[in-house]
Amino acid sequence: MTTTDHDLCFRSALELSRLLRTRELSARELLEAHLARIERVNPDINAIVTLVADRAREAAEEADERIVAGAELGPLHGLPIAHKDTHNTAGIRTSHGSPLADGVPDRDDLIIERIRAAGAITIGKTNVPEFAAGSHTFNPIFGATHNPYDLGRSAGGSSGGAAAALASGMIPIADGSDTGGSLRNPASFCNVVGLRPSPGRVPVWPAATAWGTLGVKGPMARTVADTALLLSAVAGPDPRSPIALEEPGARFARPLDRDLTGLRVAWSPDLGGLVPVEPEVAAAVTSAVEVFTDLGCVVERACPDLTEAEEVFRTLRASMFEVAFGALMDRHPDGLKRAIRENAEAGRKLTGPDVARAEMLHTTLYHRVRDFFDRYDVLLLPVSQVVPFDVGIEYPTEIAGVAMDDYLDWMRSAYLISSTGSPALSVPAGFTPGGLPVGVQIVGPHRADFAVLQVGHAFERATGHWRRRPAGIG
Repeated sequence: MTTTDHDLCFRSALELSRLLRTRELSARELLEAHLARIERVNPDINAIVTLVADRAREAAEEADERIVAGAELGPLHGLPIAHKDTHNTAGIRTSHGSPLADGVPDRDDLIIERIRAAGAITIGKTNVPEFAAGSHTFNPIFGATHNPYDLGRSAGGSSGGAAAALASGMIPIADGSDTGGSLRNPASFCNVVGLRPSPGRVPVWPAATAWGTLGVKGPMARTVADTALLLSAVAGPDPRSPIALEEPGARFARPLDRDLTGLRVAWSPDLGGLVPVEPEVAAAVTSAVEVFTDLGCVVERACPDLTEAEEVFRTLRASMFEVAFGALMDRHPDGLKRAIRENAEAGRKLTGPDVARAEMLHTTLYHRVRDFFDRYDVLLLPVSQVVPFDVGIEYPTEIAGVAMDDYLDWMRSAYLISSTGSPALSVPAGFTPGGLPVGVQIVGPHRADFAVLQVGHAFERATGHWRRRPAGIG
């Protein structure tokens, strides 16, 4: 790969889009540069697990023809993308990280349908944990995804393949999903941006429990503006989702520039004492506080009481797992990893009063967080409680001297926020002395996705951490 091609693969999606539209760059040239990059670095990282190069080349040729013809172009026209391997893609292998679900779907999930309609060029699929369960990307079909900043470390999950592909220049934008941190944790681990949107912002279809708000789909990229660009293409109403928000996605294509003077910022290094965090993570949050102070914000240490969030998340997630995997578990009792079986079994043991109690606590939590955001505009928190850990272990079993009971415990700083329904953005916040990325989580009021993006954009511009590329991978 030439130096020019290498640099091209690390340009922003917005810049690439401009070059395509002004015909300074063709979609075919852009695609070939990324395919060459994939060929060079993916064998070490294992982020992209299915590649459809010939199909992508045909699409790139069609994209160039549309540009030459002066046809109307979508917001993602000509940009290469790889889709999370739990998102169904018509005619392209979708494994879900499990031999029990490995196949070729005949229809796209709604988020894929919108990305294709916006003109993006599908080049393949990104690696996931088995059925996206857990925040460390490994599965029995494709193995583990490695962190581009340290190949011996985890890339996070469940959108770990997407984050690693972004960080290493294999794609400029990526889609993902998030129940307990699956857009945010890998973004933090890989020095990229991941947005958990408000429920309904990116409508989900098909969905067995269409009224649910715990699991969402959303965008990832190397910058906040590129993340907003992808959100502009996938957000907006759809009659197939009963909770879809009416606001059109085009809103997120507006400039994100904002003066943060006077912004009321709350922050906590440990979610009000609810979670243990590694010292290097706490240091990153403290450093972010200093940046916001310098930007003219009014910063106070504060956090809403999130006590109910634990029971809400664990109960509703267990119920989701029973719906999703209960019948599969009955047919293939040894075919699912232990963590999935245990969660599905926990869901099966739930009673009606258990679920009703969780929903009532969910309501209490919503109103307490709503009241909190009457006093503050955003809340700064750690994304993950740990820095990227050894790729060979399933999950951290101890944080700052505190034992973790199961594979979910170490993700509490992300999943407690999932329970609130608030939009949450993971933005690069710096590096440990050993060169490992650490992100900061910016949480906003109910449905304040655009404001959260604006705040993240200002922080990103003030720090520039996203510009630090992985070393030693080509």
